[in-house]
Amino acid sequence: MEFLSTADFWIGLVKIIWINIILSGDNAVVIALAARSLPPDQQRKAVLFGSGAAVVLRIVLTIVAAWLLELSYLQIVGGILLLWIGYHLLSGDEEEEDESKNSSGMMAAIRTILIADLVMSLDNVIAVAATAQGNMVLLILGLAISIPLVIFGSTLMIKLMERFPIIITLGAALIGWVGGETVMNDNVLRDYVTAHPWLHYAAAAAGAVLVVVLGKLAQSRSAPQQA
Repeated sequence: MEFLSTADFWIGLVKIIWINIILSGDNAVVIALAARSLPPDQQRKAVLFGSGAAVVLRIVLTIVAAWLLELSYLQIVGGILLLWIGYHLLSGDEEEEDESKNSSGMMAAIRTILIADLVMSLDNVIAVAATAQGNMVLLILGLAISIPLVIFGSTLMIKLMERFPIIITLGAALIGWVGGETVMNDNVLRDYVTAHPWLHYAAAAAGAVLVVVLGKLAQSRSAPQQA
Protein backbone atom coordinates (compact mmCIF):
# COMPACT_ATOMS: atom_id res chain seq x y z
CA MET A 1 0.00 0.00 0.00
CA GLU A 2 3.05 2.26 -0.30
CA PHE A 3 1.61 3.85 -3.45
CA LEU A 4 -1.05 5.52 -1.25
CA SER A 5 1.63 7.78 0.21
CA THR A 6 3.02 8.96 -3.13
CA ALA A 7 2.18 12.36 -4.57
CA ASP A 8 1.59 10.86 -8.03
CA PHE A 9 -1.20 8.67 -6.65
CA TRP A 10 -3.09 11.58 -5.06
CA ILE A 11 -2.56 13.82 -8.07
CA GLY A 12 -3.90 11.06 -10.31
CA LEU A 13 -6.88 10.55 -8.00
CA VAL A 14 -7.76 14.25 -8.11
CA LYS A 15 -7.47 14.20 -11.92
CA ILE A 16 -9.83 11.22 -12.24
CA ILE A 17 -12.39 12.78 -9.87
CA TRP A 18 -12.23 16.05 -11.83
CA ILE A 19 -12.61 14.25 -15.17
CA ASN A 20 -15.66 12.43 -13.81
CA ILE A 21 -17.21 15.70 -12.61
CA ILE A 22 -16.83 17.13 -16.12
CA LEU A 23 -17.96 14.00 -17.97
CA SER A 24 -20.87 13.05 -15.68
CA GLY A 25 -23.11 15.97 -16.62
CA ASP A 26 -24.85 14.16 -19.47
CA ASN A 27 -25.15 11.00 -17.36
CA ALA A 28 -26.88 13.00 -14.60
CA VAL A 29 -29.34 14.33 -17.20
CA VAL A 30 -30.18 10.79 -18.41
CA ILE A 31 -30.67 9.54 -14.85
CA ALA A 32 -32.91 12.50 -13.98
CA LEU A 33 -35.01 12.10 -17.14
CA ALA A 34 -35.43 8.36 -16.58
CA ALA A 35 -36.41 8.71 -12.91
CA ARG A 36 -38.49 11.89 -12.97
CA SER A 37 -41.88 10.18 -13.46
CA LEU A 38 -41.42 7.69 -10.60
CA PRO A 39 -42.84 8.20 -7.08
CA PRO A 40 -40.36 10.03 -4.76
CA ASP A 41 -39.25 6.90 -2.89
CA GLN A 42 -38.63 5.03 -6.13
CA GLN A 43 -36.88 8.07 -7.59
CA ARG A 44 -34.26 7.83 -4.86
CA LYS A 45 -33.81 4.09 -5.45
CA ALA A 46 -33.53 4.50 -9.22
CA VAL A 47 -30.97 7.29 -8.84
CA LEU A 48 -28.96 5.32 -6.27
CA PHE A 49 -28.97 1.97 -8.07
CA GLY A 50 -28.66 3.52 -11.52
CA SER A 51 -25.71 5.71 -10.51
CA GLY A 52 -23.89 2.92 -8.67
CA ALA A 53 -24.41 0.39 -11.45
CA ALA A 54 -23.38 2.95 -14.06
CA VAL A 55 -20.07 3.59 -12.29
CA VAL A 56 -19.38 -0.16 -12.01
CA LEU A 57 -20.20 -0.48 -15.70
CA ARG A 58 -17.79 2.37 -16.44
CA ILE A 59 -14.99 0.53 -14.63
CA VAL A 60 -15.57 -2.52 -16.83
CA LEU A 61 -15.77 -0.34 -19.93
CA THR A 62 -12.49 1.35 -19.08
CA ILE A 63 -10.74 -2.01 -19.19
CA VAL A 64 -12.07 -2.93 -22.64
CA ALA A 65 -12.80 0.52 -24.13
CA ALA A 66 -9.76 0.68 -26.43
CA TRP A 67 -10.80 -2.65 -27.99
CA LEU A 68 -14.49 -1.72 -28.22
CA LEU A 69 -13.77 1.58 -29.97
CA GLU A 70 -12.04 -0.32 -32.78
CA LEU A 71 -15.17 -2.36 -33.57
CA SER A 72 -16.84 -1.05 -36.71
CA TYR A 73 -20.53 -0.05 -36.57
CA LEU A 74 -20.64 -0.33 -32.76
CA GLN A 75 -20.95 3.41 -32.23
CA ILE A 76 -23.44 3.76 -35.08
CA VAL A 77 -25.71 1.27 -33.33
CA GLY A 78 -25.04 2.97 -29.99
CA GLY A 79 -25.82 6.42 -31.38
CA ILE A 80 -29.13 5.24 -32.85
CA LEU A 81 -29.94 3.65 -29.51
CA LEU A 82 -29.29 6.97 -27.76
CA LEU A 83 -31.63 8.75 -30.19
CA TRP A 84 -34.35 6.24 -29.32
CA ILE A 85 -33.73 6.72 -25.59
CA GLY A 86 -33.94 10.50 -25.93
CA TYR A 87 -37.20 10.22 -27.86
CA HIS A 88 -38.64 7.73 -25.36
CA LEU A 89 -37.78 9.92 -22.36
CA LEU A 90 -39.23 13.06 -23.94
CA SER A 91 -42.36 11.46 -25.39
CA GLY A 92 -43.58 10.57 -21.89
CA ASP A 93 -44.48 6.98 -22.80
CA GLU A 94 -43.25 5.77 -19.43
CA GLU A 95 -45.65 8.10 -17.61
CA GLU A 96 -48.62 6.14 -18.95
CA GLU A 97 -47.71 3.17 -16.74
CA ASP A 98 -50.38 2.13 -14.25
CA GLU A 99 -49.55 2.55 -10.57
CA SER A 100 -49.58 -1.24 -10.15
CA LYS A 101 -46.54 -1.34 -12.44
CA ASN A 102 -44.39 0.98 -10.32
CA SER A 103 -41.74 -1.64 -9.59
CA SER A 104 -41.41 -2.53 -13.26
CA GLY A 105 -41.28 1.21 -13.99
CA MET A 106 -38.30 1.57 -11.66
CA MET A 107 -36.52 -1.37 -13.29
CA ALA A 108 -37.21 0.15 -16.71
CA ALA A 109 -35.69 3.44 -15.52
CA ILE A 110 -32.57 1.67 -14.24
CA ARG A 111 -32.31 -0.28 -17.50
CA THR A 112 -32.54 2.96 -19.49
CA ILE A 113 -29.84 4.56 -17.32
CA LEU A 114 -27.47 1.63 -17.84
CA ILE A 115 -28.00 1.42 -21.61
CA ALA A 116 -27.49 5.16 -22.06
CA ASP A 117 -24.41 5.18 -19.82
CA LEU A 118 -22.96 2.22 -21.71
CA VAL A 119 -23.14 4.14 -24.99
CA MET A 120 -22.20 7.59 -23.67
CA SER A 121 -19.17 6.35 -21.74
CA LEU A 122 -17.26 4.65 -24.57
CA ASP A 123 -15.24 7.76 -25.45
CA ASN A 124 -15.18 9.22 -21.94
CA VAL A 125 -13.51 6.27 -20.28
CA ILE A 126 -10.46 6.63 -22.53
CA ALA A 127 -9.57 9.85 -20.67
CA VAL A 128 -10.00 8.14 -17.30
CA ALA A 129 -7.94 5.11 -18.33
CA ALA A 130 -5.13 7.34 -19.61
CA THR A 131 -5.05 9.23 -16.30
CA ALA A 132 -4.99 6.03 -14.22
CA GLN A 133 -1.99 4.73 -16.27
CA GLY A 134 -2.78 1.10 -15.49
CA ASN A 135 -3.28 1.60 -11.74
CA MET A 136 -6.51 -0.32 -11.11
CA VAL A 137 -6.75 0.79 -7.47
CA LEU A 138 -6.56 4.41 -8.57
CA LEU A 139 -9.11 3.80 -11.32
CA ILE A 140 -11.67 2.03 -9.13
CA LEU A 141 -11.22 4.43 -6.20
CA GLY A 142 -11.60 7.50 -8.41
CA LEU A 143 -14.74 6.17 -10.08
CA ALA A 144 -16.24 5.06 -6.75
CA ILE A 145 -15.79 8.53 -5.31
CA SER A 146 -17.67 9.91 -8.33
CA ILE A 147 -20.85 8.00 -7.35
CA PRO A 148 -22.10 10.65 -4.86
CA LEU A 149 -21.28 13.35 -7.41
CA VAL A 150 -23.51 11.68 -10.02
CA ILE A 151 -26.24 11.06 -7.42
CA PHE A 152 -26.17 14.70 -6.31
CA GLY A 153 -26.23 15.95 -9.89
CA SER A 154 -29.15 13.66 -10.80
CA THR A 155 -31.17 14.63 -7.72
CA LEU A 156 -30.60 18.32 -8.45
CA MET A 157 -31.65 17.84 -12.09
CA ILE A 158 -34.91 16.11 -11.06
CA LYS A 159 -35.81 19.07 -8.82
CA LEU A 160 -34.96 21.55 -11.57
CA MET A 161 -37.05 19.58 -14.09
CA GLU A 162 -40.04 19.74 -11.74
CA ARG A 163 -39.66 23.49 -11.44
CA PHE A 164 -38.59 24.29 -15.01
CA PRO A 165 -40.12 21.75 -17.48
CA ILE A 166 -38.13 23.26 -20.36
CA ILE A 167 -35.09 21.46 -18.91
CA ILE A 168 -36.73 18.14 -19.87
CA THR A 169 -36.72 19.19 -23.52
CA LEU A 170 -33.16 20.51 -23.25
CA GLY A 171 -32.06 17.25 -21.61
CA ALA A 172 -33.61 15.15 -24.37
CA ALA A 173 -31.93 17.42 -26.93
CA LEU A 174 -28.59 16.82 -25.20
CA ILE A 175 -29.08 13.05 -25.47
CA GLY A 176 -29.93 13.47 -29.17
CA TRP A 177 -26.83 15.64 -29.65
CA VAL A 178 -24.60 12.98 -28.05
CA GLY A 179 -26.35 10.32 -30.16
CA GLY A 180 -25.52 12.17 -33.37
CA GLU A 181 -21.92 12.65 -32.24
CA THR A 182 -21.62 8.97 -31.36
CA VAL A 183 -22.71 7.89 -34.84
CA MET A 184 -20.09 10.14 -36.44
CA ASN A 185 -17.36 8.83 -34.12
CA ASP A 186 -17.68 5.29 -35.44
CA ASN A 187 -14.54 3.68 -36.82
CA VAL A 188 -16.13 3.33 -40.28
CA LEU A 189 -16.86 7.06 -40.60
CA ARG A 190 -13.87 8.50 -38.69
CA ASP A 191 -11.61 9.23 -41.66
CA TYR A 192 -14.41 10.81 -43.70
CA VAL A 193 -15.54 12.96 -40.77
CA THR A 194 -11.94 14.02 -40.12
CA ALA A 195 -11.77 15.28 -43.71
CA HIS A 196 -15.16 17.02 -43.31
CA PRO A 197 -15.30 18.25 -39.66
CA TRP A 198 -18.62 20.06 -40.14
CA LEU A 199 -20.36 16.67 -40.43
CA HIS A 200 -19.68 16.02 -36.74
CA TYR A 201 -21.65 19.09 -35.65
CA ALA A 202 -24.30 18.69 -38.35
CA ALA A 203 -25.04 15.13 -37.19
CA ALA A 204 -25.10 16.21 -33.54
CA ALA A 205 -27.53 19.06 -34.28
CA ALA A 206 -29.67 16.77 -36.44
CA GLY A 207 -29.84 14.25 -33.60
CA ALA A 208 -30.96 16.90 -31.12
CA VAL A 209 -33.62 18.27 -33.49
CA LEU A 210 -34.87 14.77 -34.40
CA VAL A 211 -35.33 13.75 -30.76
CA VAL A 212 -37.13 16.97 -29.80
CA VAL A 213 -39.43 17.06 -32.85
CA LEU A 214 -40.45 13.40 -32.66
CA GLY A 215 -40.78 13.55 -28.87
CA LYS A 216 -43.00 16.62 -29.01
CA LEU A 217 -45.15 15.04 -31.73
CA ALA A 218 -45.62 11.97 -29.54
CA GLN A 219 -46.54 14.22 -26.61
CA SER A 220 -49.13 16.08 -28.68
CA ARG A 221 -50.71 12.80 -29.86
CA SER A 222 -50.95 11.39 -26.34
CA ALA A 223 -52.39 14.61 -24.83
CA PRO A 224 -55.94 14.21 -26.34
CA GLN A 225 -56.05 10.58 -25.19
CA GLN A 226 -55.16 11.53 -21.61
CA ALA A 227 -57.75 14.33 -21.68
